Order: sequence, then structure tokens, then C-alpha cells
Amino acid sequence: MTATLIHSLRRFWHDESGVSAIEYGLLAALVALAIVTGAGALGTDLNTIFTSIGTKLLTYKPA
Repeated sequence: MTATLIHSLRRFWHDESGVSAIEYGLLAALVALAIVTGAGALGTDLNTIFTSIGTKLLTYKPA
């Protein structure tokens, strides 16, 4: 029984089939973080631009 347990633990320790899945998961998380950060910065800039345009339209007086 002990030999079987040791053999199973060694096989589990040397098994690398899940490593790729973990790496892909970490890569996907980094890409998602980059998208969220970029979208947040872009959203703030767009809000500033549209606020400026709206203010100019509200204060426009034709000649």
C-alpha cells in the first residue's frame, strides 16, 4: 500500500499536463486587466471631450 501511494505521489509530482492551462489562465487574466485599464482611461478621456463639446454647444451664440 505504501509503495502504491509513493508511486502515485511521484506520478502526480511529475505530471505537467495542467501547467499549460494555468499559464493560459494567467495570460487571459493579464489581457483582461489591460483591457479594463485601457477602457477606463479611454472612457475618462471621452467623457472630457464630450463634456467640452456639450458645453460649447450650450454656450454657442450665432452671429
